[in-house]
Amino acid sequence: MRRARLIHTFAGMAAALSLGGCLLGPNYSRQPVETPATYRFAAADVADTANTEWWKQFQDPVLDELIATALANNKDVKIAAARVEQFMGQFVTTRSALFPQISAGAQAARQRTPQVLSNGFGPVYNSVELSVSAAWEIDVFGRNRRLTEAARANLLSSEEGRRATVLSLVASVASSYLNLLSLDKQLDIARATTESRAESVHVFTLRFEGGEVSQMELAQSQSEYEASLATIPQIETQIAQQEDALSILLGANPGPILRGRPLGQLATPVIPAGLPSDLLERRPDLLQAEQDLVAANALIGAARALYFPQISLTGLFGTASTAFSSLFTGPSRVWSFAGQVTQPIFTAGNISGQVQSAEAQQQQALLTYQKAIQVAFQEVDDALIASQKLHEQLETQGRQVTALSTYSRMARARYEGGYTSYIEVLDAERSLFNAQLSQTQTQAAALVSFVTLYKVMGGGWVVTADKMTTQTSDAAKAAQPTPQAVQ
Repeated sequence: MRRARLIHTFAGMAAALSLGGCLLGPNYSRQPVETPATYRFAAADVADTANTEWWKQFQDPVLDELIATALANNKDVKIAAARVEQFMGQFVTTRSALFPQISAGAQAARQRTPQVLSNGFGPVYNSVELSVSAAWEIDVFGRNRRLTEAARANLLSSEEGRRATVLSLVASVASSYLNLLSLDKQLDIARATTESRAESVHVFTLRFEGGEVSQMELAQSQSEYEASLATIPQIETQIAQQEDALSILLGANPGPILRGRPLGQLATPVIPAGLPSDLLERRPDLLQAEQDLVAANALIGAARALYFPQISLTGLFGTASTAFSSLFTGPSRVWSFAGQVTQPIFTAGNISGQVQSAEAQQQQALLTYQKAIQVAFQEVDDALIASQKLHEQLETQGRQVTALSTYSRMARARYEGGYTSYIEVLDAERSLFNAQLSQTQTQAAALVSFVTLYKVMGGGWVVTADKMTTQTSDAAKAAQPTPQAVQ
């Protein structure tokens, strides 16, 4: 009973020292961030759509299916999920140092000693031993708690990194699909223009044979035909490459991609509402940068704790006997307890170097976090102004295409009436062709600008998209308690 009380008292003192010990190093608190009241190019008409599946605003079921497929099969998402599991394992391993490490052992032997050295058991005897041992480093100065705090932050950082991968994936699939539809429309324009010019070449060939037009006019007509014809394989190459890139995003081998609604029939999404300060909670990359800062901040305390003594306890309790039948009798019991204190005296700058390194890493993480916030504000402003100006540009190009269509029709009528040369017709048709291609590219860019805007503003839609992945990780849930919960 006395020995049991001694063990209980010793363990209680160790627990009190560990849990009530001090924590060295700075405790993390979010640095004040100077955020603008509004965005520089905030739109007048916005909608609270930041927490919805915004890609469904395009009203294209094929796009919805492609995004769902990508979230389920994309290799980058799976890699990011595996990385979270890796950091979960590191967190559990680091946290284990806060608790006693208990192990059990068993040993059996049969041996013979010389007759002159007989120990009372005879020259041949058996030995059997069963034991339970424990080792515990008492975390008086909080080194292991700071390391656990850093490991937890690294785990949460990896989880935010996985969510950032989900965010980028949805935006990449949507942008790639819109660009693919743009290329489809450009191919239709090129084919229609080439077909029209082929008819012109046929007519001019008949007229040349009849002596109505010169060979120069025929050559000019053939030149424009070949020029538009040459754009077809270029666009077809871009389409195939875009399909291959989109296939990889879907987690599939390169191949054709199903289309839904054509580019001109897609609905236009609305601009999401939000304030600059919302980015600090809505963007996974900012949350990831903050967790990296938390980890770096905790490592300062872990490094400073090396200046102080390390206290560890070891204990063993078991039973040993020369016969198994007497293994569990009172006299067979064995036990031992020991404590050890290690205090660094001279390390030639080893510990101070680790502290200096940890403090420098914390400063790097802090500046990285602050820069990430500034870049986030810039990206949102850039996306907002791009969305506004691309729509203005699209409206202008629409009027230009209308004007060039009239110009081309009237130039050909003037040529047929003998009032102008064929050069004017060629100039009008060439300008119309280029304007149509440019208008299509701007139309796609305007839609992609909405994709970019939802990406840079973040939002609860990332959580919705995350639920659609097959690799959704629950690892971070185990790390949600604050560092004080382990102290």
